[in-house]
Amino acid sequence: MAKQAFDNNLYLKIQREEIMKRISSFENKLYMEIGGKLFDDYHASRVLPGFQPDSKIKMLSGMKNDIEIVVAVNANDINSNKVRNDLGITYESEVERLIDAFHAADFYVSSVVLSFYQSTPLVDAFENKLVKNDIKVYKHYKINGYPQNISLTVSEDGLGKNEYIETSRPLVVVTAPGPGSGKMATCLSQLYHENKRGVRAGYAKFETFPVWSLPLNHPINLAYEAATVDLSDVNMIDPYHLEAYNKLAVNYNRDVETFPLLKAIFEKIYGSSPYNSPTDMGVNMIGFAIQNDDLVVKACKKEIIRRYYQAKKNNFYGKFSDDAVMKEEMLMNKLNISTNDRKCVEACLKKSQSCGYPSMAIELSSGKIVTGRRSELFDSSAALLLNALKVIGKIDDSIPLISPSVIEPIGMLKINDLKNHNPRIHADEVLIALAIQASTNPLAEIALKQLPKLRGCEAHSSVILDQYDYKIFNKLGVYVTEEPVSYARKLYNK
Repeated sequence: MAKQAFDNNLYLKIQREEIMKRISSFENKLYMEIGGKLFDDYHASRVLPGFQPDSKIKMLSGMKNDIEIVVAVNANDINSNKVRNDLGITYESEVERLIDAFHAADFYVSSVVLSFYQSTPLVDAFENKLVKNDIKVYKHYKINGYPQNISLTVSEDGLGKNEYIETSRPLVVVTAPGPGSGKMATCLSQLYHENKRGVRAGYAKFETFPVWSLPLNHPINLAYEAATVDLSDVNMIDPYHLEAYNKLAVNYNRDVETFPLLKAIFEKIYGSSPYNSPTDMGVNMIGFAIQNDDLVVKACKKEIIRRYYQAKKNNFYGKFSDDAVMKEEMLMNKLNISTNDRKCVEACLKKSQSCGYPSMAIELSSGKIVTGRRSELFDSSAALLLNALKVIGKIDDSIPLISPSVIEPIGMLKINDLKNHNPRIHADEVLIALAIQASTNPLAEIALKQLPKLRGCEAHSSVILDQYDYKIFNKLGVYVTEEPVSYARKLYNK
């Protein structure tokens, strides 16, 4: 089914060809800004069944000898210790993680750009650490009125003031730890400096979503809006593309709004703009590898409902506004879907209501619903995993997979020695205990072998999960959502 929905091999081929074509259209020098996630694009893999999370990095691997990586980071984000919400690490740490990941994949990381540079103890310490690890560091500065003040921007006191990044390969991939890091400004700065050196270098933007070649209200583009409700991104028809070519293309508001300024900057640097629309700047070919639109539509509808629950959770913690939740509801209404379409939700809430304890439910690939509830020994996450593995492995529910002689010492250790308040076994602990039992209990071994069959299943919790439990389900490939309810009225949930 996944192969019918999206042809990953076709995508790798046509995407690589499109980028190579763009490089050759300039003087064999292209600065390509990459948005989204390179190594682990799980959103794309969820809405496009068959898309592999590491597809983009695999695509680039096919041309790695022509590529060098530049990582841009905003110095203000280093000073403020800005954190990525999805990973829970600072932008500074994310730069280091990205560099390590690129090195592990045998890519050449040529430098890091400190945009909006200002010398502070935190910024200087980060720069020294990079230099000591043989990473070149360049400084780019704030330009007053950028990008609206075009005459200042495209001058020696604007882009010309930035340090020129020494590059040696045809394709320079500019990436960053998150939005607002200065990727585009880095590219524009290089275009200015290259032009002064007599090189007509090019610029391109590689973003997976929205998919420009699909209709505005296609569920895959609505799923992108659902994923970015905190950024207030809105998909729209690219008016410049329509005017230039009389063709419909989808872009998003920020690119459309800034295009006149970018075009003016291109004209001031080159004498004329190589692009007539923001869509022209992109190289995304993902829409042309879709093989079964019906399957993609179903996957996108599921994703939007999951995003709704995620927004509710973030709203509960004060991270998202009420407007963000309302926008998710609007997107669901537009597609005539609701939380009732997620079968595990109703089963979970019914279980919790009937037993009076936090509960979970999972919909297996067979369509069967399995539930689990909190008990004296197990948290609901652990109970659900055991129950689901029993059902998939056709193991009698009355037979315990883990001996009390294993469970009870774990609980005592947590209370007496580790000073935890909760002795119950969690998801990660139950899997470790199950692995220990597998050497002496054939049924435990059978249960463990069923873990891969949980990948792609839908699950729901009646309360917000412990972060460790949530991460275990993610690692297992289970798409889990949660009711925005904190068990025992706890504010701190780690």
